[in-house]
Amino acid sequence: MPQKNRYPRPDLNSLPQDIQARILEVQEKSGFIPNVFLAFARRPAEWRAFFAYHDALMLKETGSLTKGEREMIVTATSATNHCLYCVVAHGAILRIYEKKPLVADQVAVNHRKADISPRQRAMLDFAMKVCLASHEIEDADMDALHPHGFDDEDIWDITAITAFFGLSNRMANVTGMLPNPEFYLLGRVPKVKAAA
Repeated sequence: MPQKNRYPRPDLNSLPQDIQARILEVQEKSGFIPNVFLAFARRPAEWRAFFAYHDALMLKETGSLTKGEREMIVTATSATNHCLYCVVAHGAILRIYEKKPLVADQVAVNHRKADISPRQRAMLDFAMKVCLASHEIEDADMDALHPHGFDDEDIWDITAITAFFGLSNRMANVTGMLPNPEFYLLGRVPKVKAAA
């Protein structure tokens, strides 16, 4: 049986002005409204907290993690958590940032066989341990990241992104949130440039 939204989505026009403005900004930029924005908007206070933390983690300009590496963490750990929405949506963003049409599928299925750097492999090895067995993290796990150029603040970021999307994965799965069809093709084929 196909998955369905288990909670009704609010009408965009019924939402508080700040939330409407942010959603319309996203729609203007991407050409569509990602389903997560309306699905979580049914609880405005939680929506604001969720997206504030999302932005603090994913859009920050400090630290050595690239935007592509942040999306790589989301894609790999979301696959482990069986979150279709996050794998498809963040996989699309990953393909765009890395300019590699195959990377999201590779990372989602088995990051150890993906066409990524040793640094990124070490990062994902750590993220997967946080995802699956955070109670087993030891100093040696963190120390293994330092030779790859990650400092303790970067390790905090890897951990926080993994943990935050663990919450997101579970909410998406329980609410029945499906990826927008537009996400499936993003970053897979080069954009056709308009004739001059």
